[in-house]
Amino acid sequence: MEIVIDWNEVPMFDSEQAEAAFWGDHEADLRLMDGAASANAEMSDSVSITLRMDPRMLARIKRLARSRYLNYQSMIKQWLSERMEKEMRDR
Repeated sequence: MEIVIDWNEVPMFDSEQAEAAFWGDHEADLRLMDGAASANAEMSDSVSITLRMDPRMLARIKRLARSRYLNYQSMIKQWLSERMEKEMRDR
């Protein structure tokens, strides 16, 4: 069983069967969930925005979030935060 230590290691799946096969051989490191919880705690003050996206993309995001036991909006915020940090480091 391979341990996933970074969400970037998880590919985008074409089907639920492909996703099930991946998670049959892989397991998420518990620290990934801890990182998601602490990221949400830091964002106690938030502002609502409207973001339009393709319904199929949103469905895939929701499916990924469910597989990680996350709220899809929280997962999107986590992705944005991680990318922002990466961009700031790469400057």
